[in-house]
Amino acid sequence: MTQASSLFTRLEYRLAEQLFHTRWLPRSPRTQRLTMHLFQRCADAGHPAALSLYGHMLFHRAMSPQDKARGARYVLEAANAGDSRAQYQAGQIYEHGCALYPRRDDHAVTWYARAGEAGHPLAAERLARAYRGGQLGLAVDAERAAHWQMLADHAAGFGEGLDSAETETRH
Repeated sequence: MTQASSLFTRLEYRLAEQLFHTRWLPRSPRTQRLTMHLFQRCADAGHPAALSLYGHMLFHRAMSPQDKARGARYVLEAANAGDSRAQYQAGQIYEHGCALYPRRDDHAVTWYARAGEAGHPLAAERLARAYRGGQLGLAVDAERAAHWQMLADHAAGFGEGLDSAETETRH
């Protein structure tokens, strides 16, 4: 039965994603409520992408502190499951703090590092800035800043153009 419910959850998530990104469908309050309801159902079922996306939306757009806290919990659950976007968001949550999760620079650095190593360019860029400026409780370290900047550039696709240009001139 869990396999069937997992398939149903994946289908619900795809439907919610289509509703969320479809431009031809009118943006009525009813459609928006349905979309958010589907995302919530999928997140409650443990769907990693839904946890990340719905948690992000709740954390940044919710009006009540309870909804913001629930969004943060969803994001952290997705981050623990390995979602690099959620790992970056977890770094943001701990860097800036919220009611349920107070500011913790050490946790922020850990989540940024996990996301950066997984290829998230903004996380690697944030660590590069932190090492350049001595932020997030880190000592100024030009070598580590360069390392994280290289990862950020590679993840953003800036390093690929240089490599292909070098290859073309050698042939």
